[in-house]
Amino acid sequence: MEFISNIVDTLNGWLWSYILIVMLIGLGVWFTIGSGFVQIRCVKEMLRLITQTAGSDVGEGNISSFQAFCISTASRVGVGNIAGVAIAVVAGGPGAVFWMWLIALIGSASGFVESTLGQIYKVPREGGGFLGGPAYYIKNVLGNNAMAVLFAILISVTYGLIFNSVQSNTIAISFSTAFGVDRAVVGGVVTALTALVIFGGITRIAKVAEMMVPFMAGIYLLVAFYVVVSNISLVPQMLADIVSSAFGMDAALGGGIGAAMMQGIKRGLFSNEAGMGAVPNAAATATTSHPVKQGLIQAFGVFVDTLLVCTASAFIVLLTKDYAASGKTGIELAQFALSQHIGNWAGTFLALMIILFAFSSIVGNYYYGDVNMPFISKNKNALNIYRVMVVGMVMFGSVAEVPLVWNLADLFMALMAIVNLVAIAQLSKYAYVALNDYFAQKRAGIVEPEFDPSVMPDQKGIYCWGNEEK
Repeated sequence: MEFISNIVDTLNGWLWSYILIVMLIGLGVWFTIGSGFVQIRCVKEMLRLITQTAGSDVGEGNISSFQAFCISTASRVGVGNIAGVAIAVVAGGPGAVFWMWLIALIGSASGFVESTLGQIYKVPREGGGFLGGPAYYIKNVLGNNAMAVLFAILISVTYGLIFNSVQSNTIAISFSTAFGVDRAVVGGVVTALTALVIFGGITRIAKVAEMMVPFMAGIYLLVAFYVVVSNISLVPQMLADIVSSAFGMDAALGGGIGAAMMQGIKRGLFSNEAGMGAVPNAAATATTSHPVKQGLIQAFGVFVDTLLVCTASAFIVLLTKDYAASGKTGIELAQFALSQHIGNWAGTFLALMIILFAFSSIVGNYYYGDVNMPFISKNKNALNIYRVMVVGMVMFGSVAEVPLVWNLADLFMALMAIVNLVAIAQLSKYAYVALNDYFAQKRAGIVEPEFDPSVMPDQKGIYCWGNEEK
């Protein structure tokens, strides 16, 4: 087992420290330029679309743009936004936050491209609604079925099975620590709730995500806002520390520019998942009049994840006196920092937040496997078998120790991201055509643009855009 663990660690080191980071940043910059800095110039339109679609009814069996946004946010906003950020600040100093911000800004363009492609090349779902994502545009547009199947297997195993075992493990440990409840009991409850949601189908998943995500993120951000306001006199110095540490101007604040850059970039990439190929699976489910609408909404999701939730965690830690001298890291540091600001009830509050964050991730993670099952097996019972496996892994994770499982998840996720990045690098030109069409209609005075596939230079792989969407 130790031999396997060493191999996995070595592979992860090379993939995440060199290959994947170069690909994600390089392509992120390329997409930023190719889209005309879409993530900066279109923020106002992103906000309009999100507020407009919140609470909208798109009919039985269909998913609204806001619900699709909540499914993807449920998956990527997890315990890593709390514990992972604390680890990054300790290892890289305050400067890690600057690089985290920068990678979110770059990654938002990647998020736009992949989610717009997911919408353009979505397919009808049996019983109503839509399916889509990298496996679909890899097979139907690039014509590479083997590559599509590989992606489907990687994402189904990584998110539905491995990541969910890690999330349930975190819930069990947090609840056991805070309230003294046996981990097996916690696991049983979480497993039952998971089964109740995922066997209810995609519309139930969407409704659960729509309820949980705004609530949990809102509560956490309000607490962080209170911490910032309560320590407002320290904020200017904190911001100065972030900038100076980011460029290695004050070695006492962290591990220098190299450590700050690496920790911030890794935290940003792990957290917002831009370019990884997961979010397009949720983006494709939305019922909307134009693919670019969902692309813009999902691009804003990168900002919500990193610029809001991760930043909230970073500020809570950085505004804590002597956080570096505490000797703590991860969730223990987050708990220590929050207790300094709001009192001893911080441990209970953080445990509840972790439960909400982790359970919402379980729901979102499962869905990514759900939409990719048709590529793995055409058997009608395959989906139910997969659901049973997901429920089983949730229970397993609640009572097991999962360090190797977590490292395997990192490896699978890296391979999944490489497959998706190779695909969207080839297909990004179609996302730009759709983007130009959307704003050409806006300039012509059309408030809600509608997509006509005839504007595309090639209609290959387009199955869901026509009279039925108008």
